[in-house]
Amino acid sequence: MNYKNVIVTREAGFAIIQLNRPEVLNAINVQLMTELVDALEGLDKDDEVRCMILTGSEKAFAAGADIKEMADAPPMEMLKRDQFARWDKIRKIKKPIIAAVSGFALGGGCELAMTCDMIIASETARFGQPEINIGVMPGAGGTQRLTRAVGKAKAMEIVLTGKQFTADEAKEWGLVNKVVPVEYVLQEAKDLARQVADKPPVAVRLAKEAVLKSFDTTMEGGLEFERKNFYLLFASDDQKEGMNAFVEKRKPEWKGK
Repeated sequence: MNYKNVIVTREAGFAIIQLNRPEVLNAINVQLMTELVDALEGLDKDDEVRCMILTGSEKAFAAGADIKEMADAPPMEMLKRDQFARWDKIRKIKKPIIAAVSGFALGGGCELAMTCDMIIASETARFGQPEINIGVMPGAGGTQRLTRAVGKAKAMEIVLTGKQFTADEAKEWGLVNKVVPVEYVLQEAKDLARQVADKPPVAVRLAKEAVLKSFDTTMEGGLEFERKNFYLLFASDDQKEGMNAFVEKRKPEWKGK
């Protein structure tokens, strides 16, 4: 597909999607989200791709939503537009998504990073939910995902004051996996993607499902879901290959079946 607002490249085992609206610091609008979801869904169906990286530019992962697109929209227009339906589709992507974040990840940009499964941040990354400063609040998951990541008190402070926080703070609070110099952020994300891509695809998919399920259910419900996925993997060729390779002291050859 020829996209205007995202650039898709491939490497062995994984793909990179780069947000491409540099003139507005990758501000998120409907067209960008439409293209992003289309790219993610296409890669999710591609057996050659086992993991995805979502990134922006050195200046900005995404500096927020495109305010001009919604500033004068009446409530019924916003309801009809149903722009957050596209965000729900990202949550349903089965393969792991790694965010590689440099510069600003604010508002919708912060929410987009949090829809990913792991985050590698550069030392220049700045996160935040500044929607309160323009008379609204996070609407693409910021109040929910941020609270689950950093806790109620810290999420309240961030959402109600609109202040930004650094990559080091994000790591300390458990929001990001690793902080690296800006020139290494994409390489670090690629290294992580290669590690994931080297694992059995079916097991990776079901393990991701189980981890995400922990946010949607009780401990009892989560454990039941985990066990069902665990048992289901014994129907896969990769389970047989993995365990036999372990016994035979050789490297497994995953088929994704």
